[in-house]
Amino acid sequence: MCNRAVLMDYVLECLQGMIQADVELKQNSDLVNDLGLESIQVMTLLMMMEDKLDISIPMNILLNVRTPEQFLDAILLHLENTHGAL
Repeated sequence: MCNRAVLMDYVLECLQGMIQADVELKQNSDLVNDLGLESIQVMTLLMMMEDKLDISIPMNILLNVRTPEQFLDAILLHLENTHGAL
């Protein structure tokens, strides 16, 4: 369940449903500047990951997150810190 590639695919799939169809989505796309997300959409993405992983994720892990890749890195680091090595 914590396979990085599977989780990245899930993050990108979730994001695809939040952005305009003509916007190119990549792992290093800026969530706000490139994808046009608002803070509520980023929070929705966080809640979707909580549901997917069946865990609680603190909002403060998003402080320095700007890309889908950074988003996933922050979540995986949180998982490692709270649940041990993955």
